[in-house]
Amino acid sequence: MSSQDLTQLSEAELIRMERDIARKYIDKLSIPMVIWPILNISCWVALWPLVMTGTLSLWVAFPIALLNIILSYLPSHEAQHDIYARPGQKLRWLNEAIGHISVLPLAYGYRALRLTHLEHHKHTNKPGLDPDQIFNNSKTLLGNIWTNIQSYQPGSEGAASYRSCLARLGTPETERALLEQVGITVAHFGVLFFCAYHGKALEALLLWWLPLKMAVIYIRVYLSWLPHFPGHQVGRYKDTRAFRSWGGVWSSLGMTAHIAHHLHPRIPLDKTPAALRELYPILKARKSTLV
Repeated sequence: MSSQDLTQLSEAELIRMERDIARKYIDKLSIPMVIWPILNISCWVALWPLVMTGTLSLWVAFPIALLNIILSYLPSHEAQHDIYARPGQKLRWLNEAIGHISVLPLAYGYRALRLTHLEHHKHTNKPGLDPDQIFNNSKTLLGNIWTNIQSYQPGSEGAASYRSCLARLGTPETERALLEQVGITVAHFGVLFFCAYHGKALEALLLWWLPLKMAVIYIRVYLSWLPHFPGHQVGRYKDTRAFRSWGGVWSSLGMTAHIAHHLHPRIPLDKTPAALRELYPILKARKSTLV
């Protein structure tokens, strides 16, 4: 399939082929994507009593916590697109539970993430409308990392990007998302201060604060910057690309096939590489951004 030349097909034929391929992967519950958040959040929570009781070395727990927080976003991302279950379906509770719980290590609220991410899909790479665009237009990897570090400062453009997006939407749901995010942020710092007060500042630093900062940079590089580089192209087949990662598809958390997700957002993450392989000749015919 990947070697086929489809450039002579009509627009209608290409659309039909693309939709037929996408239908093969949509509306099927992915068991690995259900197991992933359960195991990940359980592991991260277990680190705290293991470290506090001296059962596990903090220096062993630190890289595990980093990995846990890196892995915490994508199950919620699946829920943001109703991939586990759509509204009204029997497993809708599972979709929402994973959406909320899986991102707790990121100290971010599911509603705020969902609302801003859907705006990213609607307005990919458009300044002022795509809340991720500020992180995607860096010309180099180091430039992107520096933009992310700057976003930790309260007055930076990056820090204001998602808040501005929610304010622009101005709905009761966005107001609820903002209040929820305030509560989560207060709780996050409350845990850190509580640990510090009781002589566990280093544990709080290495189990949550530092791995959180490092994980967000990794996530924004692989889930945002690399899939959308150079960050200014717009159009259904131009605003996202396929790319190669140093350790294969999973070192990028599946984002080497991110173009398949943007084209058909309800394809489960673990199915996007296979979907991209089938879609590849169609994307070539459409002169999409491919490696």
